[in-house]
Amino acid sequence: MSYQLYITNPKNTTTPNAAMTIATSPQISFIFIPANTDYQQFKKELANGVELKDAEGNQMTPEQITTFLETLP
Repeated sequence: MSYQLYITNPKNTTTPNAAMTIATSPQISFIFIPANTDYQQFKKELANGVELKDAEGNQMTPEQITTFLETLP
C-alpha cells in the first residue's frame, strides 16, 4: 500500500491532516481522526515501512516517516 498526504484545513496550510491511498483502486481518502479505522490502519502501515509521499508528492524517507508518525494523534 502507498499513501500520499494532503491538507484539508484551510486555516493550516502547512500541516497535512489527511491521506489517501495511491496506486490502488478504488482510492481511499481519510482524515486523521483516531476513531477512523482507515486512519488506524494507515498508522500501522507507516510503522511497518509503507511508502508515503508528502503533500507535494515527494517520496518521504523512512526517517521522515518516523518523525511524521510521532506527530500524529
